[in-house]
Amino acid sequence: MQTPVLELFHPAVQAWFASAFAAPTGAQADAWPAIKAGQHALVAAPTGSGKTLAAFLAAIDTLVCEGIEHGLTDETHVVYVSPLKALSNDIQKNLEVPIAGIRAELERLGLPDIDIRTMVRTGDTPQADRASMRRRPPHIVVTTPESLYILLTSKSGRKMLATTRTVIVDEIHALAPNKRGAHLALSLERLQALAGRDLVRIGLSATQKPISEIAKFLIGDGARCTIVDTGHVRRRDLAIELPSAPLEAVMSGDVWQQVYDRLAELVREHRTTLIFVNTRRLAERAARHLSERLGDENVTAHHGSLSRDKRLDAEQRLKRGELRALVATASLELGIDIGDVDLVCQIGSTRSIAAFLQRVGRAGHAVGGVSKGRLFPLS
Repeated sequence: MQTPVLELFHPAVQAWFASAFAAPTGAQADAWPAIKAGQHALVAAPTGSGKTLAAFLAAIDTLVCEGIEHGLTDETHVVYVSPLKALSNDIQKNLEVPIAGIRAELERLGLPDIDIRTMVRTGDTPQADRASMRRRPPHIVVTTPESLYILLTSKSGRKMLATTRTVIVDEIHALAPNKRGAHLALSLERLQALAGRDLVRIGLSATQKPISEIAKFLIGDGARCTIVDTGHVRRRDLAIELPSAPLEAVMSGDVWQQVYDRLAELVREHRTTLIFVNTRRLAERAARHLSERLGDENVTAHHGSLSRDKRLDAEQRLKRGELRALVATASLELGIDIGDVDLVCQIGSTRSIAAFLQRVGRAGHAVGGVSKGRLFPLS
């Protein structure tokens, strides 16, 4: 049976969604009417509640309808901004699945093929891809706040972005309170001035209080924004892990060995474990000690100092289920789709409860999933 809210979309989009999912999530059902009506929207919901697809499916549907009616020109219509370079690569992969599925449905319905092109533009983007983007702009550009700023300052970037109609800001709660957010707010105003029209702004956020402040950051004072807040209630399984020796102001070598032994035990009990640490140095050290206990092929590290290829390789190996444990810094904290993670361990304090819960949310990252987390205090 078709869900009424899906009737807002083209039949090919409806058919693909119905074949891939049992029903829309609460966040999707509430957000789609507002986005399809051309309103600004802020979608606040827990990890794994389909927020990203809530924003993208409406944008893809608009491109499909336009393509069938007039044919799609080589113009950028959607700019998606994410705080992390790794997240940008991941989103492009997540866009390719619905786009390919919708194209198959169009063929089945005997309708013209609509080739919606997406490209990632970050500091990691190879020169060949940048040149290709200049020659033939993609319909959807996936970027970071810093790369958006650079695009807005270059002649070719401005030419490409001038046709933008919709801007999606993911993990907006991670940007709003800091300098990166202030910088992005300025870039969004410049993008709007360049496009010469009111852009539809869509923000995707973890639940924050007060959520109205995040909405104000997204659209500024005075404009109206539909806030979709599906709450943040998610089942969690949390516990603190303490070594048998008492903790001191500084961890002794013996206590560290106990921590690594317990981590290895937890990794063996679960299919996939994500271990967060607060420094790149500790990421390398913990990965080395765990490799000695679990085997080199089962453990690796992920942090910002690694090359793009090494980071991508680690993400893909985790996603394919080839790694038992990945030791990461904040480089994997936000919504990267790294497949099924059963357990998240945090070594040391995250300095805020919100950051800890964000990280634990990487486990059971699915609709109705349970987030399982273990905290290892260091002092």
